[in-house]
Amino acid sequence: MNATDRTPADLLGSALAADPGRPLVTFYDDATGERVELSVATFANWVAKTANLLQDELSFEPGDRVALLLPAHWQTAVWLLACASAGVVADVSGEVRGADVVVSGPDRLEEARACSGARIAMALRPLGGRFPQAPEGFTDYAVEVPGQGDRFVPYAPVDPEGPALIVAGREFSGAEVVERARAEATALGLTGPGSRILSGLPYDTWDGLHAGLYGPLATGGSVVLCRHLDQAADGALDKRVESERVTTIARGTTGY
Repeated sequence: MNATDRTPADLLGSALAADPGRPLVTFYDDATGERVELSVATFANWVAKTANLLQDELSFEPGDRVALLLPAHWQTAVWLLACASAGVVADVSGEVRGADVVVSGPDRLEEARACSGARIAMALRPLGGRFPQAPEGFTDYAVEVPGQGDRFVPYAPVDPEGPALIVAGREFSGAEVVERARAEATALGLTGPGSRILSGLPYDTWDGLHAGLYGPLATGGSVVLCRHLDQAADGALDKRVESERVTTIARGTTGY
């Protein structure tokens, strides 16, 4: 990756320039049987559309805060990079009050209603499908995002030293996210391009975010992101490691 990259959005830009067709995020949901693979180019397109939604439709400005009430999911990864692209703060700490916008999955909608700002609902259905009917008081992301532009240009350059991420009560700048992701990558077994990590860790801790997104992105690797691994059939994980050519596994308190 480019040593001059200072923000997570820079990392994505370098990945896009280097090899747009390679896999970046492969997502499994063992509760539904879903599998989706996003190349760098496809992932970047979702990021651009979401960043345009933030900047143009919602009129967000650098420093505004987006509360993400979402699990480890490929669409959550999109939101994290869209926030980085627009210079807004992605807050995965669960703190809704005072947020400028909340983005919620289907199981946390009541919690999200505490936000007095804009509310966006994510159905988290296969292929990014929409709700049969949008929850009252929420905008359905899957309805709004397809019409957004495929390229994103921020109105003002994103400051690498500005706040970018809040996780587990700690605030990181974009530069700190990149620096820490690079510094801790080797310990995860992410040794460079071609590294492929499997992670089922949640996105509410740095370890989960690092293994499930920032580490692979910072090193030119890719991630096999798994949800509901506790519902996987016997032997499914070993088969997945083999079929997906996983080179390292993020091991957390869930025991895999």
